[in-house]
Amino acid sequence: MTSRESVTVDGLRIAYSRVGDGPLALLLHGGLADHREWEAQLELADELTLVVWDAPGCGGSDDPPASFRMDDYAALLTAFVDAAGLGRPHVVGLSFGATLALALARHSPSLPRTLVLASPYAGWAGSLSPETVAERLQSGLRALDRGPAALAEDFLETLFGPDVDPQVVARTSAMLMDVRTEGARTMLRAMAECDLREALGRVSTPTLVIHGTEDVRAPEPVAQAIYEAIPGAVLVALPGVGHQCNVEAPAEFNTTLRTFLRGANGG
Repeated sequence: MTSRESVTVDGLRIAYSRVGDGPLALLLHGGLADHREWEAQLELADELTLVVWDAPGCGGSDDPPASFRMDDYAALLTAFVDAAGLGRPHVVGLSFGATLALALARHSPSLPRTLVLASPYAGWAGSLSPETVAERLQSGLRALDRGPAALAEDFLETLFGPDVDPQVVARTSAMLMDVRTEGARTMLRAMAECDLREALGRVSTPTLVIHGTEDVRAPEPVAQAIYEAIPGAVLVALPGVGHQCNVEAPAEFNTTLRTFLRGANGG
């Protein structure tokens, strides 16, 4: 990853990197992750300016208040875009980051130039059954109480397809070992309480939905429902890969992203 910068937004230090030249794309990582989740996408800096943030409570950014929920993350992200001078970026989110991208579009509809929603949810409450949400929240909180190793062991089982490269799993495991407990607890609760279904039909930004066919965390019906609810959205399924599709199939993911953004940029 390139060198890191930071800005202070609403009293919180937010770390990020900026690399490349061209139209600007803001990359929002998934839950229990940080900027390292996007390392395989840095090759896109040959035609894009990539800004990769650490969400509050992750990586080099300060922890948010325990009361933070998705609307608070979206408001802070709006302020971050302004503080970092990003204008109207393409907004690319994975998992939690995709939910945050949708929350940003609801909070500040004119801010995203496009939306790319990878392995997305309309919040857990908006995409999963109440029973699944409750089980996922409680199991995540219990794993955090047991420590990073237990969290990594539980979480890794649900992230990839059956044929994933073991080196990919090892790199993700190393990232999960750096999870910060308080920030992660807040992030889990924000996802569990978030329901953005009513906002999907009002998205007016060109939108790409990407999902892996072997995703067991946000399975195909979740991506399909989001795609069908957003006017004019495009859906791409990556065969044989799981939830962390940008890491497991970077060549396919990057080609899909390039094609969509080139079209949006008039290329």
